[in-house]
Amino acid sequence: MNELRNPLERAHNHGSAHDGVGHWWAQRFSAILLVVLTAWLIWALATLVGADHAAAAAFLAHPFHAVMAILFVVVGFYHGQLGLQVVIEDYVHQRALEVFLLVAIKALALFGGLLGALAILKLALGV
Repeated sequence: MNELRNPLERAHNHGSAHDGVGHWWAQRFSAILLVVLTAWLIWALATLVGADHAAAAAFLAHPFHAVMAILFVVVGFYHGQLGLQVVIEDYVHQRALEVFLLVAIKALALFGGLLGALAILKLALGV
């Protein structure tokens, strides 16, 4: 009797978990932000060519530049985590290892983003 079933009926409720579209949009949005932030970073680095530590700290003391630098670090780690998540979900087929790796990359991205943000704030505030 199974042979007579419609293929669509057989596939019903065996598809996507319905969270792929949100992940896809997050990747695209973070990529667009990174394009803008990378343009700012290239401009900032070109501006600081030959500058000493004090000049770079003074540059980052400006709130706009500090926020842009923090955004670059945080969005970069977030975008990297999203990309690695896709790779792990597609190519790691042992559930325990997959869960471990997904948790590990999320934790490392969070740690890296926070560490980068704190380093920028420390430099910007002169602490």
